[in-house]
Amino acid sequence: MAARPVARISEIRAFSGEQARPRGEKAAATLGARFVQLDVTDDASVSDALATIASAEGRLDVLVNNAGVFGVGTVDGPTALEVFDTNVVGIVRVTEAALPLLRKSSNPTVVTVSSSTGSFWAVTNPDRPEFNVPAALYSASKSAATMLTVQYAKFQPDIKFNAIEPGYTATDLTAALGGGRPPAESAKTIVHLATLGADGPTGTFQDELGTLSW
Repeated sequence: MAARPVARISEIRAFSGEQARPRGEKAAATLGARFVQLDVTDDASVSDALATIASAEGRLDVLVNNAGVFGVGTVDGPTALEVFDTNVVGIVRVTEAALPLLRKSSNPTVVTVSSSTGSFWAVTNPDRPEFNVPAALYSASKSAATMLTVQYAKFQPDIKFNAIEPGYTATDLTAALGGGRPPAESAKTIVHLATLGADGPTGTFQDELGTLSW
């Protein structure tokens, strides 16, 4: 009889609003996972989600911070608060709540989905596509997301923290823009970082080709 795997991945999926529950449950059923409702902008929702995972699993091996909003168009205070609350503060809410469960894992890993539009190197390089992307708030929030990754890696040395540029992907976030590659293709790089060995890198910003400048 095959030995039971030592590590299990407990997956947190973030959806906006109760109306998204059927989509989350369908995705979880397809993957053979458990759906957990989580709103990264709500402290109580985050607390409840982590309590559910603690009760069911007792630990968390992998956390993927993937919730995000684009916030294109008007650049004003309310829009900035919405973008940063989801894309940046949401990372802090979920990660801080998850730390006790991550510390119970033998190989804890956190992957944050960032973006090369938050890279100073990319957005100031006329040869890069990011140079012409008019998304000030989104880009700034992704710069912050990558910085959080580096800082967590420094001060939580027993947990691997890495940020990922997944590539332009056809999702709800990019639907208005059109195009993009299939989500399954972009997910390969995320899965790679989520399943690193104990000696894997930490504090990096990567895409499918390796480390990115930022």
